[in-house]
Amino acid sequence: MSVLPTALHDTLTQLLGAAPQGAQALSGGMINQAARVDTAHGPIVVKWNSDGPPGFFAAEADGLERLRAVGALRVPKILAVSDAPAGAALLASLNQKSAVTPSFILMEYLLTMPGDVEEFARRFGEGLAHQHRTATSENGLFGLERDNFIGALPQPNAWRMTWPDFYRERRLLPQVTIASRLGRLPGDRESRLHRLLDQVDTILADGRFLPCLLHGDLWSGNFLQQGEDPIVLDPAVYYGDREVELAYIQLFGGFPPGFLEAYQSAYPLPGEYLLRRPLHQLYPLLVHLNMFGEQYWPQVESVLARYDC
Repeated sequence: MSVLPTALHDTLTQLLGAAPQGAQALSGGMINQAARVDTAHGPIVVKWNSDGPPGFFAAEADGLERLRAVGALRVPKILAVSDAPAGAALLASLNQKSAVTPSFILMEYLLTMPGDVEEFARRFGEGLAHQHRTATSENGLFGLERDNFIGALPQPNAWRMTWPDFYRERRLLPQVTIASRLGRLPGDRESRLHRLLDQVDTILADGRFLPCLLHGDLWSGNFLQQGEDPIVLDPAVYYGDREVELAYIQLFGGFPPGFLEAYQSAYPLPGEYLLRRPLHQLYPLLVHLNMFGEQYWPQVESVLARYDC
């Protein structure tokens, strides 16, 4: 079975009690590999990474289970998770006697299919609005009791009392630090970003922010359509203000027509949202700058210019 690494195939055989009947490669994004695996009990999905950071798939499973508990949007059930030691790819490349099983997550397979786009958009928008309106943090703080990942980058989530403080200290500042370390901020870029960080409290001063459960990485590649039902994948969850989720959704597009209208009808955004949107788009832009490079700097530049930095 060439699609699956030998060690992963053997591990799945042990978990399933029988060898997989077949496997077909799926898109795992730019970070992981993925496959549909056919078993005697039906298809399942496995995602794996031979060199992911420790806890990578455990964090994904935790996020999916939190979203499942809300029940506003459909997510796949988690069947198994295993985080291999860091450096598994290196160990395998050194021709160890026994191959190292890569980190993996095993999930139910959800069949995608077309459906009425208008109804799909309505359910998607209303479902996300319901999640934001009802799934709020019990302690009233912003963050999460555990850190996780945004793409392949670490995402710190330690609790903060206010949204401006959390957004500056747990979202923007860590990404600026990573960008500096990666050499993404030549010239005056870093000083300009720090000038904007100093303005966060002022820019967000008038908002009435609430800590609700966010998907955290909701772009067009992280949802699927099953008829009229939306399915969400690959979360980077935490309790934050919903404006940052909607700002990200509008940053790159790709959502069905009518989605935003359905969301707004169910849970209207404040009028000042548009004034704050560029700042809330800075976090995903910095993440993309750090993961993919210089092509995202012009959009970061436009945010800096918007706030005269």
